[in-house]
Amino acid sequence: MPKEPDAARRSERSRRAILAATEEICRENGYGRLTIEAIATRARVGKMTIYRWWPSKGAIVLDLLDQTANVAADPPDSGDLAADLHALLAEVISILTPPFTSPAIGLIAEALHDADLANDLRERLIRPRIATFKQRIRRAQDAGELPADADLDVALDLLYGPLYHRMALHLGMPDPDYLDTLIAHVLRALASTNAGPPPARGRRGGPAQATPGLR
Repeated sequence: MPKEPDAARRSERSRRAILAATEEICRENGYGRLTIEAIATRARVGKMTIYRWWPSKGAIVLDLLDQTANVAADPPDSGDLAADLHALLAEVISILTPPFTSPAIGLIAEALHDADLANDLRERLIRPRIATFKQRIRRAQDAGELPADADLDVALDLLYGPLYHRMALHLGMPDPDYLDTLIAHVLRALASTNAGPPPARGRRGGPAQATPGLR
């Protein structure tokens, strides 16, 4: 007797085809021109098959990015913190490039107008990867590569902030040499955190002056 079709295998094949079609269409035409109809046609599945798993194109792209950003999901620990950070940032750059057809940039833009999508993006994709980033930094602290009092949130903003700044203002992504320079400056800044906070500044940029009669 002929074997019955394996429903689980067929479903997984369809899921992979849908994700591949989504990425192809985004890379060809941009997120704005991505539609469920176009995905279904490219993947050779019915629209109802797609809606069975995802409520919107944004949800599909979120799943696509979740499986693509695997370096950030499991950061390297080679013993060379600068090299490991370079690998993490290089993955972000590859995901955000080229800007006009990047699925990630399209999803970020849509999430600005969709609170539910923004929540899913933050909770499913961003927060877990922030947690793994901090784990890598803590291991560097344990190994003596960074001071124990280095602020992990500041480290995150100093390293990733420039990439999203350059993305938002269309300044272009940094090349590998610039990335190495950025990482070196950030690590140098974090290494100096045990020197204490800078003095408070006055309104005109000078040190803040004590007010007579107040302590």
